[in-house]
Amino acid sequence: MTDSKSSLPWWPFLTADAFLVGLAALLLRQGHKPLLWWEALLLIICVAAAAGFFLLPFMQRSKDEQSLAQARVLADALNQIQRIDQVASQIAGATTQWQQFHQQAGEMTASTKSLAASISGEAKAFTEFLQKANDAEKSHLRLEVDKLRRAETEWLHVGIIILDNIFALSTAARRSGQPALIEQIGQFQNHCREAARRIGLTPTAGSDGDPFDPKLHQLRDKTTPDENAVVGETLAPGYTFQGQLVRRALVALKEPAPQALADNPA
Repeated sequence: MTDSKSSLPWWPFLTADAFLVGLAALLLRQGHKPLLWWEALLLIICVAAAAGFFLLPFMQRSKDEQSLAQARVLADALNQIQRIDQVASQIAGATTQWQQFHQQAGEMTASTKSLAASISGEAKAFTEFLQKANDAEKSHLRLEVDKLRRAETEWLHVGIIILDNIFALSTAARRSGQPALIEQIGQFQNHCREAARRIGLTPTAGSDGDPFDPKLHQLRDKTTPDENAVVGETLAPGYTFQGQLVRRALVALKEPAPQALADNPA
């Protein structure tokens, strides 16, 4: 059996392959158990030779196909070279057409100039119209921004009022001394504050023992305490909105410890 694309017959390789495979099978069947080193070496040689004889016709066929492909490429190249004269005549015809097109383009240029003048006038009028529309849109957007700012201020005040009431409720729960009520109200206050933080509203408070800071704290009577004043209790939390201070925390100062009286001599 021979391949139509190759003159190399296949049957000698298949015969040799079958012989070597049979010899390897015979060695495997009749050899020692386990095989001796020379039997194993001979078995490997037979299998390798069988594989080589099996692959050789395919490799030759691939080589022949590559040679055929190269021959076809050369034939195509020759055909392309023969068409050069046709391409040259086409180029000459294209040159003539280009000259005619150049003449027509000159005529079109003159008409285009007049058209461009009219388009320029229309564009100027359209630009003025767009400018007026843009000014009106800016005024409308400015009005909407003002409305949004007022609405933001209103709901910010509403949020602060709600959080203040929740803080007052939490303070009353702590003063009641009931652990279950304190825990429930505390969890409710934490959830509400976490929801407020999502929109940028964060409550701040002074801790017991913190030094009084006029930038963060304020007193109910709006007085200025001493430099060594210490926060004793938070009466109302302060708030920051998106990093900006909205209101300072309302605190009560801690009473100074009474000084020990010196013992009078008896």
